[in-house]
Amino acid sequence: MGLGANVEPSTSRSCLCLYIFYVLFAFAIGPGSLRAQEVTAPPSEEIVANLAAGRVIVAVVKDAIIIATVENPIESQTHPPIPVQLNARRAGVLFGAVDWFSPTSDQQFARLDRELPHLRGDVTAVDQRLDKTQPLDLTTSEATDLESIGQGVLQRLSRVASNLHAKVTYPPNEPIVQLVLVGFVPNYGPEVWELSFNLTQEMRNLEYYDTKITRPVYVQFWPPEKTELHTLLEFQFPPEIKLPQLLDLLKAKDPRIEKICAADPKMREVADRFLQGDYKKILVPDATQFLRAALAATTDPKSRQTMAVVNLDSGFEWVLKPPAEPKPLAPPPQETESEKDRPAERPSLLGPPS
Repeated sequence: MGLGANVEPSTSRSCLCLYIFYVLFAFAIGPGSLRAQEVTAPPSEEIVANLAAGRVIVAVVKDAIIIATVENPIESQTHPPIPVQLNARRAGVLFGAVDWFSPTSDQQFARLDRELPHLRGDVTAVDQRLDKTQPLDLTTSEATDLESIGQGVLQRLSRVASNLHAKVTYPPNEPIVQLVLVGFVPNYGPEVWELSFNLTQEMRNLEYYDTKITRPVYVQFWPPEKTELHTLLEFQFPPEIKLPQLLDLLKAKDPRIEKICAADPKMREVADRFLQGDYKKILVPDATQFLRAALAATTDPKSRQTMAVVNLDSGFEWVLKPPAEPKPLAPPPQETESEKDRPAERPSLLGPPS
């Protein structure tokens, strides 16, 4: 399912065609003053957003958080979700529309997964201490950092979306981007959050739309409730494609995982501790060995994988680095003079975002 106007049914779900109107005026006017006769003939540019799609498995273990990702290659230009180091104790993984570019001009407009370490918004910290002589609660500053990351992604997405003025076809309840954040908070411990960013549109007139990205929705997944099992977490995108979760395979005694456990008593111990929620007794080397073996046995070998660890003491390190990206598709051939007068099969794509 594409993102765009009049997209053919065969259009891939992971390659989102965006119809963008970049309005040119003879003089500066406010957005509320837009009238149809003020629009001059703008240049056209096709804007495509490729998705990062697949699974993110998060394992909180003794003094570390392991992040494993598996690509769901729903299209040739799908990106694997990749862990990104944000600071010494925090990492993030982006899902959704991460790669915004023009296949006609080969121009890159946004690459969110590469930009993520530098995306920060202004958030004012509120000092809630009644006694200013007492030390500042570090969890408050960590919460502010979390909001700053969310605000930075929101601002970057908003700059791209502000130039989308045609109707965008996209599932209304599906986030355009999701961000999984993991890390350690001083005096608090490990935490895992999911931030969701949605796209909304409001029609002004004559099929002219204002496009906005809503403020992120923050959902905390770790620590879980006291009554919930402290075990593996898994996130998937797109949400309508449901793949078997690793924890469910463990619970079901999947024969592929049982074979791994039968061959090594240590792997059996790790699997049992995940099932029991006894995460504080699982060591990083054992957990990484188990996760790599389990994912290799239960996923398509063509799906690209990564794995990283955020250690409480030593910070971020790679276990399995991201694979090299395939070369982008070549731009289509230029139209000849005889082809320029041929009726277009679909609307033009007008104006690149700033």
